[in-house]
Amino acid sequence: MVVTGQVGLDKKPFLQRAAQIARDRCGELTVFHVGDMMYAEAPDVAPGRILDLPLSRLQSLRRSVFKDILAARENCPHMVVNTHATFRWRHGLFYAFDYDQMKALDADVYVTLVDNVDRVHARLQRDGHTDHTLKDLMVWREEEILATELLSQIVAGHGRSFVVARGRAGDSANAEALARFFDQPAPRKAYLSFPMTHVQNSPALLAEIEAFRREMKRHFLCFDPGDIEERELVHLALDAADAARRFVEVGPPGDKTAIETNDLLGIVRDIDGQIYSRDFKLIDQSDMIVSLIPELSDGRAALSSGVERELQHAHEATRDVFVVWQPRAEPSPFVTETATAVFASVAEAIRYFLDHHLITPTTTGRLFA
Repeated sequence: MVVTGQVGLDKKPFLQRAAQIARDRCGELTVFHVGDMMYAEAPDVAPGRILDLPLSRLQSLRRSVFKDILAARENCPHMVVNTHATFRWRHGLFYAFDYDQMKALDADVYVTLVDNVDRVHARLQRDGHTDHTLKDLMVWREEEILATELLSQIVAGHGRSFVVARGRAGDSANAEALARFFDQPAPRKAYLSFPMTHVQNSPALLAEIEAFRREMKRHFLCFDPGDIEERELVHLALDAADAARRFVEVGPPGDKTAIETNDLLGIVRDIDGQIYSRDFKLIDQSDMIVSLIPELSDGRAALSSGVERELQHAHEATRDVFVVWQPRAEPSPFVTETATAVFASVAEAIRYFLDHHLITPTTTGRLFA
């Protein structure tokens, strides 16, 4: 597996956690951190300054490190290469790989790790990197995704590239998802679809959706749009602008980061555009979509236009479409005619998945105890 992603993700501890989970599943696994290996190869370079080297030396260091990785491959049954697809620095934008070495590596899977732009910004500030805007980070993330996808298609063929969210700090579900790429047999990949805006004022529905997400992640390798939570930044930016506040505070209590309101306002359209394109990409890289449609307090379906569009896109992409429909009212033909199957509950869906061998009985857990 080759794992790419922009600076500011703290990929190393995340990958170490995922690697340990994978080792428990598949045995021996080695992680190669290309950045650390390049610093070890160049002890004269001060920490954090390697991108200030001339491009010729930077490329030479990278090629030397990849030679070591290729030489070690014979003795590594499973391996993860932690690198970048592109770099944005004082040299401008440039690629961070060599085609011939990537061809020789012949990875099975290419993953681009992504995270909320505000969390990436906070980590960069923590490490003393302040010469960037939120727009820079949004663009860099898209460049990493695109370059990694192109690399995978050129080297390995279609269907080998995936976008995986890093998720919240301390949440192991996303590390578990990355580790499941090494499972044999390979688990089914599922995109999780559920309303977000319609249920924000209902703690009961939010808890129901959270339980649905946890249950699906126990059985499938899941791609969850809720792991990137940038839509809230739009509301914060607009509210701050209305109140004439210069700064917006984001992040968990006790670990807040102040971001200029104008900087946030400058990426509002980017956030909406990337949500739209990224969610469709997550569907395309899945085998199926599993959608939860809960019931609102007035009996209506909590069916948002976003969920409807996701179901339609999955159907047109020839993915299996599974819908857990909980409202008393019957679903419309726009749901039933595009669905592979419709269920009244999550438990009913799990039984169907078991009966049709989409999951194995060993992962059924408490639902069937």
